[in-house]
Amino acid sequence: MTTKLYVAVVNQLAKLRSKRGQTLVEYGLILALVSIVVITVLSVLGTSIKGVFNTITQTLTNLPTSS
Repeated sequence: MTTKLYVAVVNQLAKLRSKRGQTLVEYGLILALVSIVVITVLSVLGTSIKGVFNTITQTLTNLPTSS
């Protein structure tokens, strides 16, 4: 009876360990995919975003000062 309990506990621990490793790999793949998407979007929209910030900077620089 003790041997069966031991085998059952070891099997359950092995399953948990396997699932934990699998989940970690899945999270790593999701993180890599999100990183690739963000880099791609920033590369494509980078010049547009830079233009918007340049326009904002010029507008704020050319504001009349009140004395």
